[in-house]
Order: sequence, then structure tokens, then C-alpha cells
Amino acid sequence: MTTASTDIVHYINGRRENGAGTRTQPVYNPATGSAIRTLHLAAEDDVNAAVAAAKAAFAAWADTPPIRRARVMFRFLELMNQNKDRLAELITQEHGKVFSDARGEVERGIDIIEFACGAPQLLKGDYTEQVSTGMDNWTMRQPLGVVAGVTPFNFPCMVPCWMFPVAIAAGNCFVLKPSERDPSASLLMAELLKQAGLPDGVFNVVQGDKLAVDTLLEHPDVAAISFVGSTPIAQYIYERGAHFGKRVQALGGAKNHMVVMPDANLDQAVDALMGAGYGSAGERCMAISVAVLVGDVADRIMPRLAERVRALKIGNGMDSASEMGPIVAREARDRIENYIGIGESEGATLVVDGRGLKVAGHEEGFFTGGTLFDNVTPQMRIYQEEVFGPVLACVRAADFAEALDMINEHAFGNGVSCFTSDGNVAREFGRRVQVGMVGINVPIPVPMAWHGFGGWKKSLFGDMHAYGEEGFRFYTKQKSIMQRWPQSIAKGAEFSMPVAK
Repeated sequence: MTTASTDIVHYINGRRENGAGTRTQPVYNPATGSAIRTLHLAAEDDVNAAVAAAKAAFAAWADTPPIRRARVMFRFLELMNQNKDRLAELITQEHGKVFSDARGEVERGIDIIEFACGAPQLLKGDYTEQVSTGMDNWTMRQPLGVVAGVTPFNFPCMVPCWMFPVAIAAGNCFVLKPSERDPSASLLMAELLKQAGLPDGVFNVVQGDKLAVDTLLEHPDVAAISFVGSTPIAQYIYERGAHFGKRVQALGGAKNHMVVMPDANLDQAVDALMGAGYGSAGERCMAISVAVLVGDVADRIMPRLAERVRALKIGNGMDSASEMGPIVAREARDRIENYIGIGESEGATLVVDGRGLKVAGHEEGFFTGGTLFDNVTPQMRIYQEEVFGPVLACVRAADFAEALDMINEHAFGNGVSCFTSDGNVAREFGRRVQVGMVGINVPIPVPMAWHGFGGWKKSLFGDMHAYGEEGFRFYTKQKSIMQRWPQSIAKGAEFSMPVAK
């Protein structure tokens, strides 16, 4: 088992720093319910020190040729591959997701690093010769400066990798504020970056809470901020950051639906709902939390689903037999179980109740069992609000049109899926659904590294998606240059609007 220091501190200017802050809080192993590490929370001075280190490193790093920046990323890529199991073990210790899931998270993060290695190609501008007589025009993309990222507990490796590899490869310097729940992976990645040859100050980590976030939002030397988390906080960060003149990319919450049409392969649909609904204990922004069962499919699929949910293997995340681990924190478990009670009181049919689960040998762990509701309606809170736990709400729709309207009327628009054997239904669903990421017979349609991630409606605040080509656009600004030389300049001043000649 990988171990980490019992004290989790900041990483500023190439070294670990205890910082000026005096506040601390425990980091728990959710499978045991016990504190395993102590997190040092940043004071304003610690955030300012990280930003100052990044600012001091920026000029030299921005002036480094993109091919050399990419070579650092290549070395980092190799080190991440060598240390993927160490990272996955740290994630399982502090988050609770099963080891195979944690390892998959690390591998998806590695995909983004590999994509960022293509920075020399991705940063190329356009060139037009002779836009007017004797005049040429070209564009270039240049880095913003110091940029920051605030990342959630559910993907302590993958989501930071959505941000900093692209930002750094583009020539920026980065300050990461990871989740307080599972921060150890951020420090290991910082050390691997230094080992890869990244200059001190280009990547910094400040541990903390709202104080650290607000300091980054208000800091005059931070040019942009990326955030992934709940919608209320995403909206706050978007509005607050914009108020202080920053470029902001804020990805919010989700209520992802999966439509099961009557002609769907039910075995495949059940497998998909189990993996997408209960994988990582439902603590994924792309988890399926609503099954929309069309026509007579509900009566055919519900008995199968109930049997599978009752049979879920739940335990310590490092146990290879476990399909689902604990909830990340006691407070999160209590909130999820409160939502189960709300659903029951609102009149939904509680088919499988996961409350009060005790796992042998881990009786103090933060466990909730898989929960399944039927006959949920769009008016219920468990349909409208993000539960973020192993709770699947099944709603019934008479036909495809009703199912589509239901999804399009929802406030969130992050991810969605449709299981069908009908090509026309699939085509119409993809065209007409008002959601940013769509799967056809794919339950969790997380785009690959070169395509970019982002939802619609209250699931995204800002214009650009994470990673992919839009990620490079987010972390750079375009400059357009027009050039001509004295021999081609006509004599005399021109007072009319310039036009091509």
C-alpha cells in the first residue's frame, strides 16, 4: 500500500511548504471512518506566495519554445505511467472508490497529458500571404500568464489533468487548489512534474477551502480560473471571477438521464445502468442518476435492476472483489441518505433501500448501499436535484417524445444516453436533445482527450469546454499581426476605411 506524509502541505516554487496558515483539518479514509492525515489550510499569504512564484516563473516559461515545453510533458507522461498504481492507491485511500476505478481515473488523466504533448501543433496560428498588395496577415496564440484551477473530490487526479497539462504546455504557470477531501495525489503529481524537468514556480499547489478560492478569484495577477464542482459554487466562481476581470471556465452539476427504448437490448441496458449508476458510488458528474423507461420496458427491466442492485458487492476499495466502495465523507453519506428519505416521503416507490449499510470489518466506514426508486416524477426533488450518490431514480415515459421533452426541460444538461436498436431514434435523439455530451448505447459519454468536455444549461458557466482544442483556446489569447514593408506603402495619408487593394 502506498503511503504519504501524515501532513499534507502546499507545494510552492518547487518545494513543499507548511505555509503561514495555522488552520488544519483531518483527511479521512472513508472505508474505515478514521483520520489518516492532517491537511494544512492556506492563509492568504500562502496563496499570494504561490501566485508570486508563478508570476516570477512566467516570463521564462512563456518564452520557452513549445517543443521544449512539450518535451517536459513527455517526460511527465512517462513518470505518470510509471506511478499510476501509486496514484490510484492514494485516491482509494482518501476518496474510497475501488482501486480499478481509481486506476482508470489516472489513465484518463494520462490521456490529457498525452494530448498536451501536441502543443507545438495545437498552438500554430494561421497565415495569409498578400491579404492586400504588399501586406501579409497571420495569427498566433500566446499564454495568459498565471492561471488557477479549483478541482473536486470525485476525481483528484483526472480533473486537475483536464487543466494544468494544457495550461502549462501552452506556456502558462499554474496554481492548483485541490479538494480538501483527497489532496495527496496533487502533491505526488507536483513532484513528478519537477522530476520531469518543469522549472520551479510553473506549477504550484495550495491546500485550502473557501478562503483560498476567494483569494485566487480576487488576486490581480491571476488571469483565468477553471473550476469543476456543484452548480451553486460554479455560478459563484463564474460571477465572482468575471467581476474581477478573469477568464472563467466553471463546470457545474448534473442530472444525467439514460433513456431505455422498448427495442433496446435489456441485458446491455441493465449492465449500463449498473455501471453508470453505481460505479464510484454514484459520485461522478457523468453518473446516470435517472433512468427514463419508455413504454413497456419498465415492467420488463425493473425486476432485473432490483436483483442486480441488491447483489452489489460493496466493501473496502482495495478489495478486488468490491464493485462499489464507501461515500467520500460522513456528511456526504448523511446527505445522500436524507435524499432517500425525501424520495420516499414524496411518493416514489423505494424498491431497494441502501440506508444504514454496515460492511463487516469496516463498521465505522461511510457506506451507503445501492438504492433504486421507481415511479419517480419530474416534480420530485430526487429528480430535480443532484443527489451525487448511489441512487438511481426511474421515471416512466409513454413514448420517445415524452422522454425527450422530459430531458430538455431539466435545468441540467451535462450528459445523457439513449439505448436503442433503431437508427432513426438514435439520430433524432442526438440532434434534438439539449445536452452537451450524448451517448448512443454508451452510458457514460465522456469525450476523449482531443474532443473536450462540457455540458449545457446549468452544467456549464462560460463559453469553452475543458481540455481538447477548446482547452488550448481557453488558456491562450489570439494575436493577429498585419505586416508590410516601406517599399509597398503608398505615399500620402489615407482617411477612408482600409480595404484590400
